[in-house]
Amino acid sequence: MTLLISQPEIIRQLPGGLVLRRSTSADAEQLAAFNAFIHSDSDEPDERVGAWTRDLLSGNHPTFAVNDFTIVEEPTTGKIVSTMNLISQTWSYAGIPIKVGRPELVGTDPAYRNRGLMKIQFDVIHEWSRQRGELLQGITGIPFYYRQFGYEMAVNLGGSRVGAIFNVPRLTKDQSEAYRFRPAVPSDIALICRLYQEGCRRSLLSADRDVTMWHYELTGKSQNNCARSEIRVIETTDGVPVGFLSYPFFMAEEMITLDDLEIIPGASWNEVLPAVIRYLWQSGESLAAQKNKTMSSFAFSLGENHPAYKIAADKLPVSRRSYAWYLRVPNLAGFLRHIAPVLEKRLEESLFAPYSGEIKLGFYRTGLNLKFQKNRLLDVETWQPSTKDYGNAAFPGLTFTQLLFGHRDIDELMFAFPDCFVSDELKPILPVLFPRQPSNILPIN
Repeated sequence: MTLLISQPEIIRQLPGGLVLRRSTSADAEQLAAFNAFIHSDSDEPDERVGAWTRDLLSGNHPTFAVNDFTIVEEPTTGKIVSTMNLISQTWSYAGIPIKVGRPELVGTDPAYRNRGLMKIQFDVIHEWSRQRGELLQGITGIPFYYRQFGYEMAVNLGGSRVGAIFNVPRLTKDQSEAYRFRPAVPSDIALICRLYQEGCRRSLLSADRDVTMWHYELTGKSQNNCARSEIRVIETTDGVPVGFLSYPFFMAEEMITLDDLEIIPGASWNEVLPAVIRYLWQSGESLAAQKNKTMSSFAFSLGENHPAYKIAADKLPVSRRSYAWYLRVPNLAGFLRHIAPVLEKRLEESLFAPYSGEIKLGFYRTGLNLKFQKNRLLDVETWQPSTKDYGNAAFPGLTFTQLLFGHRDIDELMFAFPDCFVSDELKPILPVLFPRQPSNILPIN
């Protein structure tokens, strides 16, 4: 999606002489410098974040337009004091496509914080997202902060299984490596796309990456872009492809992290994984040497339920706790209607089929009534809970979002939140409609 404009679109005037406007391609350098400073973990600018910003404003991104940043600036000086953006994409919920908006690069100059600038920009971004028909927004970021804008931590993010040098499988003197690893090229995209889609079946939520997006991942990002990964094709010594893997082009905490790994059906995970670990370790040592650093460990960050975790359990002895995506569902009734085929299929395949009845979900201040007839979701209606009627199940705040996206089951929610409950008659049905199911989301950057 490319949109080049010569003059910025003013969104509104703000107190203190500030202006909120949309970005243009002319903002690339200043915005890159701002983001490199704001999002750095040290006193030095993070040029990798700057490169990501430039790439987004290049006009080459498949789903991002050059005016998809909001910018708060001082018009008299042209100084940028706050900014964020919206990266549109499509995810899948158990096979149902969902339009998603991803706010990113959210930052404010320290001297301008606590003025409500983020709230103003989120309102704008959320309206853009609504106009694009996006049913969900998702963001990764610092603890608690995005709860202020209607987000709930509702699906797994990160987490990993970690090994060290003594966990790297060794080849004996009479053994030679059975697999080799080469940089992926455009002719590999069809294979990568197919294997990626097959891997997404393990996840309730996943990001759709079509051929166009994989081409951008492979050829469209600048070398120093912090969102760029090294993509490698795994093949036999005869040149027969058996899978692919990817990892960031830089190390963190003296550790190299694998962020995607798939092999073709019929290939042996047990045979391929030792070679993958050896290659990953060698790649980490090479990256460490370039920066005069020490390589201490390797990690597989592949979600909660990847096959590699079972096959290579003894090589990945340390588990690192996962974080969570912040998700926002602005129209819960509309979202439930959109995923009705998934809910209906779950009922059809359950011991309760054919199921008919009403399920009143209460959120204390609001509520939804799901009406089913012979497994079909006829309607989702709003209703008003009261102290005499909390519904068949009650969820404080935005906690239902965790159930909806498989992050927590009802027992976990009731344990953590005493004001979360479910009636006896609904308790066996709710896990059928909303089972605990992990996700691994590789978002569009």
